[in-house]
Amino acid sequence: MHKIAHNHHRYRCLSNHGGSSVRRFLFFASCFLLYALVAATYAWLAFPPHIGRTDHVSSSSLGCREDNEGSWSIGVYYGDSPFTLKPIETVNVWRNESAAWPVANPILTCASLTNSGFPSNFVADPFLYVQGDTLYLFFENKNPITLQGDIGVAESTDKGATWKPLGIALDEAWHLSFPFVFNYNGQIYMMPESSQIGELRLYRAVNFPLSWKLEKVILEKPLVDSTIIHHQGNYWLLGSDHSSFGTKKNGHLEIWYSSTPLGPWKPHKTNPIYNSKRNVGARNGGRPFLHDGNLYRVGQDCGENYGKKIRIFKIEALSKEEYREVQVPFDLEVSRKGKNSWNGVRQHHLVVTQLSSDGYIGLVDGDRVTSGDLFHRLLLGYASLAGAITLVVLLGFLLGIVNCVVPSTWCMNYYAGKRTDTVLNLETDGFFSDKLRRLCSRLNRVPSFLRGLVKPSSKLGRLALGLILLVGVLFSCVGISYIYGGSGAVEPYIFKGHVSKFTLATMTYDARLWNLKMYVKHYSRCASVKEIVVIWNKGPPPELTELDSAVPVRIRVEKRNSLNNRFNIDPLIKTRAVLELDDDIMMSCDLIEKGFRVWREHPERLVGFYPRYVDGNMTYSAEKFARSHKGYNMILTGAAFMDVGFAFGMYQSDKAKLGREFVDEQFNCEDVLLNFLYANASGSTKAVEYVRPSALVFDTSKFSGVAISGNTNQHYRKRSECLRRFSELYGSLSDRRWEFGGRKDGWDL
Repeated sequence: MHKIAHNHHRYRCLSNHGGSSVRRFLFFASCFLLYALVAATYAWLAFPPHIGRTDHVSSSSLGCREDNEGSWSIGVYYGDSPFTLKPIETVNVWRNESAAWPVANPILTCASLTNSGFPSNFVADPFLYVQGDTLYLFFENKNPITLQGDIGVAESTDKGATWKPLGIALDEAWHLSFPFVFNYNGQIYMMPESSQIGELRLYRAVNFPLSWKLEKVILEKPLVDSTIIHHQGNYWLLGSDHSSFGTKKNGHLEIWYSSTPLGPWKPHKTNPIYNSKRNVGARNGGRPFLHDGNLYRVGQDCGENYGKKIRIFKIEALSKEEYREVQVPFDLEVSRKGKNSWNGVRQHHLVVTQLSSDGYIGLVDGDRVTSGDLFHRLLLGYASLAGAITLVVLLGFLLGIVNCVVPSTWCMNYYAGKRTDTVLNLETDGFFSDKLRRLCSRLNRVPSFLRGLVKPSSKLGRLALGLILLVGVLFSCVGISYIYGGSGAVEPYIFKGHVSKFTLATMTYDARLWNLKMYVKHYSRCASVKEIVVIWNKGPPPELTELDSAVPVRIRVEKRNSLNNRFNIDPLIKTRAVLELDDDIMMSCDLIEKGFRVWREHPERLVGFYPRYVDGNMTYSAEKFARSHKGYNMILTGAAFMDVGFAFGMYQSDKAKLGREFVDEQFNCEDVLLNFLYANASGSTKAVEYVRPSALVFDTSKFSGVAISGNTNQHYRKRSECLRRFSELYGSLSDRRWEFGGRKDGWDL
């Protein structure tokens, strides 16, 4: 009986009083509420809706979701040969209907398909088929519903500048990619990758380009990225089989040959051609091509990550007994903008074809993230949130609010009737619950000196508590950033199927070089910036090597210090859009991209981020005055998009001469003058358009002490004089007022 009583004593578990439970609940609720509020505020400020989406489609659409394989898209290149290809934006192809001045890459994205009614997460593996002046582009389309690849097709009638998605050409119950399309005996065939079912299949076009029928299975092998070459009377099939024992994934290549592309196929005598490291370019990366009598194979370097870059190999020998190739120099122009560029991280597929005009066109797929990026971010995000929760629990232990308790049901004696010593020993010593209770007991006995460190009544305790909470908040924000912040890429906003480029212009002088360096480094990484023009008004200009830029920078040194220099006609500017942006304004690339998107809708207007309202009193006021009158009639050109030909031509016209003279006299108001000129030219139609900036916009001149308009009262008095003078010259603005919130996108609220 004594032993039984003793063992029953060992099974007593901790009981919780109601007050302790309430205290514990309030502790956890307050901590998690604090973390949630801080994390939500951080997410609201740091991640606008545009961030984290692969592209820009309707929020109700199934397409353009983040995909663990990447966010591939397709760009077009032109050149005199396959080795001199340049992206479309460098050859200044313009399209008025989509306000693309110039058209820029990528020319086909998941949004192109999704907005045409064919949901897509990404597009990759382009293959070109030419019929007269019409180009057909076949590609892998990642279906966001089935999460497998289908074969899509688009057509172009303007040499690849504009593509119209036609639909899904081939959809099977398994993954399809790498749609190698070719002509044989007057028939059009497609040989897509079908490695998932262990076969290499050949399809024939029944009604080109959207209807295909299985012709035959030409190899019972799970080949990936296979191509066919017609050379010296034979057909040569090149592909990679990653299923065989001992093969190196993405470092393997084999060859078969036949008298027809329909087979039968015989293996090459020297197979495998490659079975080596992933960076040798063994895996095919596009259609082989002929140039100057030489045959070339396209391979992909998968060394750092799948599809990292394209390699070109000159085939020196191809026969039944021998295969020999050598790598040749090949470098496509790659942006230094990293994730903000559509191909800034990797590109793995090239198809090049000679056009009837004797030039060459190349189609390339590119990605702004690596394979597995989504999984990696989610893993880090949830691990960070788990770390924040762990810190809360740890803090509860240190404060004595949280205790480790074994549930009472684990301790109950479920045996009825007489017990033996053997049964009791089994219950007490062998069960996991006993060991767990001992562990909990140790955790509950937190050393007193540790609890003293977090005692709220002492300075040290408050400091320690604050530090723990701060680390927890940091973990929460990091977790939210990884989970909801997307890849960190800022992409351009597509308008009518095209993206475009603009020139960024800023006016500065030697005392503000510190501002300029930050300015160039930041804005040159924005996706749609093509060039930065620095209008240098005073002092010795910096060397270009002093500026860290991802795009070309041109410093235009002016002969005299005048604010009118901002709008001097510059024939070297190759884009129609110019963003005039003061060198002391720092805003996000996403906000810049929004402004550019709105300007492309309204290229005849000044589109900017700082509205003003001028009433009959002709007194210059801050934005607050415009908000109180629920409208605006002027946009400051310290941050505004404009048509370079229209705006600069109008500003430098004879009509604006008296206004320019007054600007020089006041050394102020060049932006006010341009607003009056726009209003005068537009008649009764709207001349300005507002885009609301986010909260994260900084004035860096406050850190350097070289603000141009440091005395606000004096600055406002001068601008009021300008309003009165320009009203006399060009008419009043007070009879105009455009309300906030007039656009459907909600960017002008």
